[in-house]
Amino acid sequence: MTKPLVWLLALSAAPGLAAVTDRQCTDILQHALTASNPETRKIAVAALSLAATKGPLFAQFEKMLEDKDVEVRLAVVEGLQDMKTREAIAALHKALNDSTPEVTFAAAKALWALNDPAGKEALLAVLAGDNKTASGFISKEKRQAIRMMHTPRTTILFAVRQGAGLAGVPGLGMGISSMQQILTDPGVSGRATAALLLARDKDQATLDALQDALIDKDFRVRAAAVHALALRNDPALRADLEPLIDDAKEEVRLRAAAAILRLSAIPAPAPKKSAAKR
Repeated sequence: MTKPLVWLLALSAAPGLAAVTDRQCTDILQHALTASNPETRKIAVAALSLAATKGPLFAQFEKMLEDKDVEVRLAVVEGLQDMKTREAIAALHKALNDSTPEVTFAAAKALWALNDPAGKEALLAVLAGDNKTASGFISKEKRQAIRMMHTPRTTILFAVRQGAGLAGVPGLGMGISSMQQILTDPGVSGRATAALLLARDKDQATLDALQDALIDKDFRVRAAAVHALALRNDPALRADLEPLIDDAKEEVRLRAAAAILRLSAIPAPAPKKSAAKR
């Protein structure tokens, strides 16, 4: 019996403990999206890359393109590219008009990656010198995108992005924004990275290890395990994730809420028909 299972059994025995609802998860994420702390809003935006691309949260997610914090808006663009829906592409078109060059350039690159003509036009304008790609604010703060070029975690992220094994589910993204935020945390460990890389491995031993990681003392490992379990797209794993919406760390708590909503959006497999009697 794995540690998370023991934990869940103990929780289920507690009097008055109710199951986590989609409404609770939605409320948690909506509250984080309107938090005064920009880092909380950024984490919430990244977490939403794990959730379904339609529903009540998408309108609020798109509205985050108006957030006053540049890094939050950049995280939204990253998430929109991952969604690849018609609504997400329309939102990226709006981001081309952002007042900060980094955001418009990120939107142009996202649209180019999605084969949208507007992305090509914007990149040609950059090449011609009509648009800047960097502002004084980001240059002064040593832009995260530049710092990433000097860390081996970038190579890992690129490899995961390009992995053919990340077969999508209609209406669901691959959680690239969530993954990037975990990998670029200065304190991330090899264990957290391993959890991300093992997301699609179907071996039972891997599943057991990821479930055990949900109660790891390192919150980054817990966040990575939530992310990895969400990408397995197995509604049966919802019960493993429910206790994490009360995690002390918002990096874990918000991902758990988004992951639960993701799994709720996946139809349960139809029961197998019994073999016809001879």
